[in-house]
Amino acid sequence: MKSKMNQLFEDQKSVHVLYSYNGMKNYIEQVVSFIQDGVVAGDYVILIENERFYRMIHKELSTRLTKDQMEFVHRVNNFDFYYSSGSYHPPAIFDYFNKTVQPYVEKKISFRSWAHVEWATMEDPLHLIEDFEKIVDKAVKQLSFPLICAYEGERMPDYLKTILMETHPYVLMEDDFIVSEQYQPMIDVK
Repeated sequence: MKSKMNQLFEDQKSVHVLYSYNGMKNYIEQVVSFIQDGVVAGDYVILIENERFYRMIHKELSTRLTKDQMEFVHRVNNFDFYYSSGSYHPPAIFDYFNKTVQPYVEKKISFRSWAHVEWATMEDPLHLIEDFEKIVDKAVKQLSFPLICAYEGERMPDYLKTILMETHPYVLMEDDFIVSEQYQPMIDVK
């Protein structure tokens, strides 16, 4: 799986991946491998993660990476990221992301990103996730970087699963990496 994904990242820089995870242990292993592989490849890693998971990730990374290598990991609190405007508002989230990646883009520094997407309740408007993922898919292509969007599989209603399969060209399963047959690329209208 890792070699397949890393090969894809080498072949094309613009990669937008859905990761539907089940279980914290699997999640931590996947994100730690993603970060370690990125740092070893010379990429900075922007990790959009909650505090609780980040402590576990950081602890594991500190056993695998040197202090200098750890400097390549830039953590953003996912609550601050997704709710920077006080609610889940795709344009505000996109602005926050642009500000975060701007130094890397301006200096032409290679980076990859992992975003742990969480929401407080199922009452949150899930249709906004579709809007956001479409915006993100376009940004990945424009800025040419790999991004994995991680969602907890057990909390996703079928409606959301369909949206995510349509907005991500690739899917990371626990043991495999596949092309999404449901992916619907956005068509730019000029």
